[in-house]
Amino acid sequence: MRNKPQLLLAYYGDDFTGSTDALEFLSRAGVKTVLFIEPPTPEKLATYKGLQAIGVAGMTRSLSPGEMEKVLKPAFKELKALGAAHVHYKVCSTFDSSPQIGSIGKAVDVGAEVFNAPFIPLLVAAPALGRYCTFGNLFARMGIGSTGEIFRLDRHPSMSKHPVTPMDESDLRLHLAKQTNKAIGLVDIIDITQGVESAKAKLQIQIDSGKEVILFDALEEANLPLIAQLINDYVTNDKPLFSVGSSGIEMALGVLWKEQGMAQPKTEWSAPGRAKNLLVVSGSCSPVTAKQIAYAAEHDFAEIALDTMAMANSADLKSSVAPYVQLIAELMQREIPVIIHTSLGTDDARFAKTYEQFAKKGLTPNDIKAKTAQLYGSALGMIILGVAEKTTLRRVVIAGGDTSSYVARAMGIEAVEMIAPISPGAPLCKAYAPGAATNGLEVNFKGGQVGAENYFVSLFEGRII
Repeated sequence: MRNKPQLLLAYYGDDFTGSTDALEFLSRAGVKTVLFIEPPTPEKLATYKGLQAIGVAGMTRSLSPGEMEKVLKPAFKELKALGAAHVHYKVCSTFDSSPQIGSIGKAVDVGAEVFNAPFIPLLVAAPALGRYCTFGNLFARMGIGSTGEIFRLDRHPSMSKHPVTPMDESDLRLHLAKQTNKAIGLVDIIDITQGVESAKAKLQIQIDSGKEVILFDALEEANLPLIAQLINDYVTNDKPLFSVGSSGIEMALGVLWKEQGMAQPKTEWSAPGRAKNLLVVSGSCSPVTAKQIAYAAEHDFAEIALDTMAMANSADLKSSVAPYVQLIAELMQREIPVIIHTSLGTDDARFAKTYEQFAKKGLTPNDIKAKTAQLYGSALGMIILGVAEKTTLRRVVIAGGDTSSYVARAMGIEAVEMIAPISPGAPLCKAYAPGAATNGLEVNFKGGQVGAENYFVSLFEGRII
């Protein structure tokens, strides 16, 4: 292990909501962390004092493998140059991906080339989020921060029916093998529960047998510190360890650094309190988010359905969003919380009509996913920026993983820092957006599976869930 590295960890998230998930668990562990939109230069880092870890909120979850490589190769090289002990490619804890879109295998291949590591640890389980891995198979609770039922991933009511990357295989080794030719091994839950020596011996056997990616099972949070200890042993003074997985990586390493005295977690976080106004923008097609929207609408939120067809046919997106900006600004001035959304699940008629519209233009399903994520994410971000310019907007919720990175960029955000935990995996953050009306905004990025039905109401009230 290197002595006192400049940074303990640098991670690259495949979307914005997942990136704030990792930000939360590092911050909770007492690791001073800021999440950037682009890989920061050393000069940019110097303006954020006392950093121990940094993240980059990417958009690779919605890109093709070729596009991913163009983005990830320079990004990984820039993160490597920062001198962090660990560099992590952060993916969703439901591992949704395919050989055509958001290929985790492509990220593995690029990372292996850039970092030339002895092996790549793969940790997807995140027990705090209701994600469990046993004998290589992933199980997920329906919803994060809820009491939903737990399903094997290929039978999960939402993830098995994802509109673009449906998960039809729960064995992560088999799923990943469709995306990379790297040999994939496993340190299973029996090895983990038998203690560090047993797990260390199994890990070494896997490495010696030529396994290039090694998956670690985990069933409970108590398993994570042991995994952190195992992978941390492979960090050297001149070479960071590259890993892939969910925020389970941050959870595990955070506990280890606390034990080593390298992190001082806060014992108490203050609830942010009720907001004068709240704007929720949703590009999510998750049934979990749809239920949250319905609950909020029943509790005095104004609900606005974005005309996605009009956006798809618009030659001037700024003009198309202007009426929504004006309407929302008027509601905000009356202190009425507002939700504007692009769909209420995949059964929403707008979903099929928009898909059909782009298909008629000759776009492939993968092209449509990328196009809609960019189009609707940009539209929602422009709406937030426009409302912030007209009102004293203070708190915003952005729902939907695929669109969230485009929303953040349209808002002019440079970086975010956690200010309070709200729901597991979705902290409330402060936005740094130099020169924009969104600078200093309280912003919450929520993945489609995150939160109970009262999520948006709780955000308005500012309660820690």
